[in-house]
Amino acid sequence: MMQHVTKKQEHKLVARCDYPLTAKGVVSLVITELGVFEPTGEGFRVVELAPGVTREQAAAATGAPLV
Repeated sequence: MMQHVTKKQEHKLVARCDYPLTAKGVVSLVITELGVFEPTGEGFRVVELAPGVTREQAAAATGAPLV
C-alpha cells in the first residue's frame, strides 16, 4: 500500500520513471488510497476504485493514462 501522490502533490504513478531502476517490470499491482491499479505498459488499468473515488479523481492524480 502506498500514497497515490507525494506530499507535494506530485504523481507517483507515472508513464516513465526518471529515477534509476533496480528491478524493471516486477510490479504487477499497485494499491493506493484511491484504488487498485495494474501497470499495462501503456498506463494503468483500474482494477478497483476506493469507495467514493471517481475515475476522474483517480485520473487527475495519476501521471499516466488510465486504460
